[in-house]
Amino acid sequence: MNYKKIMLATLMLGASTLLQAQQTPANKQTKSVLILNATAHIGDGTVIENSAIGFKDGKITLIADAKTIRLAADAYDTTINAGGKHVYPGFIAPNSTLGLVEIDAVKSSDDESEIGSMNPNVRSIIAYTADSKVIETVRPNGILMAQITPRGGIISGSSSIVQLDAWHWQDALVKENDGMHLNFPSTFRRSGWWAEPGAIEANKDYPKQVNDLSSFFTNAKAYLGDTAKERNLVLESTKGLFDGTQTLYIHANEEKQIIDAVQFAKQNGIKKMAIIGGYEAYKAAELLQKNNVGVLLKRVHDMPENDDHDVDLPYKNARLLTEKGVLVGLENSGSHERMNTRNLPFLAGTCAAYGLDKETALQLITSNTAKILGIDEQCGTLTQGKDATLFISEGDALDMRTNKLTNAFIQGRAISLETHQTRLNERYKTKYNQK
Repeated sequence: MNYKKIMLATLMLGASTLLQAQQTPANKQTKSVLILNATAHIGDGTVIENSAIGFKDGKITLIADAKTIRLAADAYDTTINAGGKHVYPGFIAPNSTLGLVEIDAVKSSDDESEIGSMNPNVRSIIAYTADSKVIETVRPNGILMAQITPRGGIISGSSSIVQLDAWHWQDALVKENDGMHLNFPSTFRRSGWWAEPGAIEANKDYPKQVNDLSSFFTNAKAYLGDTAKERNLVLESTKGLFDGTQTLYIHANEEKQIIDAVQFAKQNGIKKMAIIGGYEAYKAAELLQKNNVGVLLKRVHDMPENDDHDVDLPYKNARLLTEKGVLVGLENSGSHERMNTRNLPFLAGTCAAYGLDKETALQLITSNTAKILGIDEQCGTLTQGKDATLFISEGDALDMRTNKLTNAFIQGRAISLETHQTRLNERYKTKYNQK
C-alpha cells in the first residue's frame, strides 16, 4: 500500500473542503421589513398570536398585535405575510468552537487551543474563520449567533461573541473578549475511556491544583496593583476579571467542584462569573442563586454520568435549576460539537418535554443565554430597539419535525439558508424526480 499517495489524497480532500466556503454574506439592510400575522415567540416567555414585527437599519422598530395597530400603507418597504408561521429571536450557541476548527484531522485548520496551561492572554476571536463551511450548516435551524471559545489548559483564554454571517472576524463581532474561561480542577479522576469506563477515584492533587490556581490570581492582582512594573502580557490580560468588564466562565460539573469554584472566585475578587457544564449544579442551586451565578448546562442529550443518577437527569436538569431560581442556558460542547451545534434548539425541546414550559425552554437558548453572556441589551428577545436578528419557521422551532426556516435575518440583513447539504438534497431530488 502506498501510504504517501493516501496521505496526499487526504490532504487534497481537506484542502478542497476548506476552499468551499459558506454563502456570500448579505448586504447591509437598506429596505425596511414588516412581518405580519405570524405567531411571535418574544423570547422572554410571552407570545403574540397574530403579530406585527417591523425592523429598519438593522434594528427592531415594531413589536405589536397586528389586530390592534394601524399602519400607513407605505410605512415599510417590504411586507412578508407569515400567516400560520412562527417568528423567533435568533438562537445563541455559547461555549462554541465554530470557526476555530474546520477538519479535525487537518492540523492547519485546528486553532481551538494553545500550548501551556495558563493562557489568559489568548484571544479566540483572532483565530475565528468567518467563512467556515460548518457555520452555514447551523443557520438553517435558527442558530444565528455564537460565543467563540478557546479550549485547553487551565485558563484557556478569552471568548468573543459573533453573528454568523460575516466576511471576517471583525465584521462578525458582537462583543469582543466578553469573558475568560477557566477549567477548574476536578475533584475526581476517572480511568478507562468512554467505551470501557474505569473506576472513579478522588483526585489526590486537587488541593495543590487549586492552590496553584490561587497563587496565579494572587500574582495577577499584585501585578495589576503595581504601578512601577515590567510589562507582563499574561498577567495584564486578567484585568477585566477584576474590574468587572469580563465574566469568568468556570467550566465545572461536580458539586464540590462548583461550590469551591464559586468560593474561589469570590475570594479573589471576581465581580462576574458563570458556570459552564454544571451537571451537578442542581445540588448547589441555593449557592448559585444567592450569588447570581448563571449556568450554561452541558449537552442534555447525554447519559447519566454516575450509576446512582436518575436515568433522565440530563434531560430534567434545566427544570431542576430553573425551579430553584437559577438563570439557565444551554451549551452543546463535547463530541462532534461543531457539527452538533445545529441541534441546539432540540436540546431546548427535550428540556420542554421533561418539565419546562415551552416558552421557558425557548429562553434557554435566547434571553437567558444573552443575559449570561452580557448581551441582553442588544439581542435575545424580539424587543423594540434590539438587533433584528430573528427568523421565520413553518412550525415549532424546538421540534426537529417542524423546524423549517423560510426566512432569517441577522441585524436586519436577509441571509442565505442554503448549504452544501441543501444543494445535495435538491440535486438528488431532481435525479429521483422527487418534489
